[in-house]
Amino acid sequence: MAEEKKKACWYVVHTYSGYENKVKDNLEKAVIKNDMADLIQEMRVPTEDVIEIKNSKRVKTQRKIYPGYVLVKMIETSRSWYLVRNTRGVTGFVGPDSKPIPLTDEEVEMMLNSSMKSVDFGIAIGEEIRILSGPLANFTGLVSDVDTVRQKLTVKVSLFQGREMPVEVDLEQVEKIS
Repeated sequence: MAEEKKKACWYVVHTYSGYENKVKDNLEKAVIKNDMADLIQEMRVPTEDVIEIKNSKRVKTQRKIYPGYVLVKMIETSRSWYLVRNTRGVTGFVGPDSKPIPLTDEEVEMMLNSSMKSVDFGIAIGEEIRILSGPLANFTGLVSDVDTVRQKLTVKVSLFQGREMPVEVDLEQVEKIS
């Protein structure tokens, strides 16, 4: 009975890469089958929304923040440890000798409430681009800065007798020159 009085904590479980959602599903089924919802309370695969630029179009996708890991909220007992550890696709708990070490409240907050939104422009500093619209349409230049928050690029464009001028353009206004 002393085990039942423990507080549920979050633990990190290592899985085969690409099997995170399958491990989560298998673990949820095993918890129901073994009537252990009081010990193993929640499983999460932290993801983030990512806006990728493909063929000059914005595509919103989800990406795993921690590939190869699943977060499990459970009361650590020999039964709960055994069930999680022997779930198909689980390679072990994160901790010395695969002994589960609970996450701190700060770590849990950072890992679960990460509302990071990143943008993968597919364009990096130093690459050559062509401006598609606006007053500088059809000009080419080199990317000198990428502002992911404002979704703008600073491009050095050759104007006025070969002088390079930095101009700021929206991401939708450019295409990468292959």
